[in-house]
Parts: sequence; structure tokens; C-alpha cells
Amino acid sequence: ESAGPGSVSFLANPEYEKHIYSTKASVVIVASDFAPSAALPTDLTLLKVEDPYRAFARLLEAYDAILKRKEGVHPTATVDDHAVVGEGCYIGPGVVVEHGAVIGDRVELHAHVHVSRDARIGDDTVLHSGVRVLDRCVVGQSCTLQAGAVVGSDGFGFAPKDDGSYAKVPQTGNVIVEDHCDIGAHTTIDRATLGSTVLKKGCKLDNLIQIAHNVVIGEATVIAAQTGIAGSTTVGARCMIGGQVGIGGHLTIADGSKIAAKSGVSASLIQEGLTYQGNPAVPVKQFQTFQIALRRLVRMPLTERLEAIENALQAPQHPTR
Repeated sequence: ESAGPGSVSFLANPEYEKHIYSTKASVVIVASDFAPSAALPTDLTLLKVEDPYRAFARLLEAYDAILKRKEGVHPTATVDDHAVVGEGCYIGPGVVVEHGAVIGDRVELHAHVHVSRDARIGDDTVLHSGVRVLDRCVVGQSCTLQAGAVVGSDGFGFAPKDDGSYAKVPQTGNVIVEDHCDIGAHTTIDRATLGSTVLKKGCKLDNLIQIAHNVVIGEATVIAAQTGIAGSTTVGARCMIGGQVGIGGHLTIADGSKIAAKSGVSASLIQEGLTYQGNPAVPVKQFQTFQIALRRLVRMPLTERLEAIENALQAPQHPTR
């Protein structure tokens, strides 16, 4: 609806069809079976494809590819003599690459990125301003880390002492981010206590997410902003997790699970492909049943509600042993 002359847009959701009849865009990508229900602007060209959203994404990829990539090392960057930097890289102002770090080919390290000792960055990966990849952590090929993301901060590990204070437990593991992962701005992924915290191939993480020590996230799982996953939890492949979800520690989330925004997961979700909602999270149909029952209870006259409570209290109580 905001496109102007010379713009390219797309129509993937029928709810927005009304805007195509008044758009000022020059080209709109539509589904192959799209049939206008009213007159289209005379200067509009339709491009029919099987999947408009995917086609638009590919168009953006092609446009991004023709933009000139930066190369070279800025004079204010600090690269240790014992670090390895591949061909065609860009190392921006204020970047620090420490002893033993390995930077692959065509990597972009934007302003004030810090790659710590013995860390590894794969080919064609982009680290935006202020990203930290800390000691011994690994980021794979063709990944994008947005500004301020931290890979390899210490896990939240403290042991209680006799006097009520806490002793820090050393976090000696690392983080492995496999190929084709995207990590949003100011998302933090803690290093493992022992072993590795792992994001498997194709994971997509939004902004402001907390991934605790020893978590494993399966391939092609997507997680929206402000979600937190506690330590040693395993999230399956192809899961979809909404914003502000809280997932407890030492749990298992089955492949293909969908968890609605603001849900709280306090027990393992072991059945694949289900959608969960609520706190504690339950299958969505069960959650909807609870909500309907609650609304009905609220609408009941006060006398009926009191009577229902009294009947429940007067019901025979079975003794416990």
C-alpha cells in the first residue's frame, strides 16, 4: 500500500488483496491462480509465480548480491599475527581478531566486532557491528549475526556455599553455530559448562533471545524475540517458538513443535508436530477449552458461582495416606 512508481511488491495474503487495486507500484508478484475481482491500475504489471513470498525473497537475495561487498582491513583494526584471515574479507574500524582465530574467505567483520582466541568464523559469514564471538567458539559458513549479538558468554553456573553465598562454576565449553544460521541483535548464546552449546544448521533467532549453557537447538528451528531457554534443554528440528516464551532447563522439545507467544514450558513436550499455548504450556485445543470454561464461569451469576464452589467443598474427601 505504500509502494510508489518504480517499486516492486508482492501479494501473498488474500487479506491484503484490496490494496492491489489502488497500489502505485509498477510490478506486483502474485500467485499463478490470482484473478482480479476489480479493475487494476493501468500502469501495473503482474508477475505470476507459484509462491509470491518466496519469489520476492529470491528477488531481494539477487538485489543484495549485486551490492558491492567491502574488502580490506581498516587501519584501526587489530589483527593478531597468529590469526588467520582468508581472502576477500572486510575487517572494519575497531575490530579485534585475537591469537589463533581463523577467519574464512569473504567474511565481513563490521565496526568493533571482537573475535577472541581460537575462535573460528566460516566462509561468507557477516558479523555486524559490536558482535562478540568469544574464546574457542565456532560460527559456520553463510551465517549472519546482527549488531550486539554475543556468542560464548559464560553460562549462568553458580554453586551454593555453606554460608549462603555462591561460588562461580567455570564454564569451560564453547558454542557451535552451524552453517546458514541467523542470530538477531543483542541475542546471547552462553558457552557450555562442559562440551558445547549448539545451534544446528539453518536456525533463525530473533533479537533479544537468551540461550543458556549446553542447550541444543535442532535444524531449521525459528525463535522469536525475548524468548529464554534454560540450561541443558534440547529443542528439536523445525520447531517454531513465539516471542517471550520461557522454556525450563533439562527439557526436551519434540521435532516440529510450535509454541505460542508468552507460553511457559515447564515439562518436556514429547509428541512431535503439536502446537502448545499457555502457562504451563498445553496442547492448544486444551488451552482453548480452558479459556472457554473460564469465560463461562465469569459470566455465571454470582449466586451460581458460589453454589458451585460450595458443592465442590462439600464433596466427600478421600483420606490421604
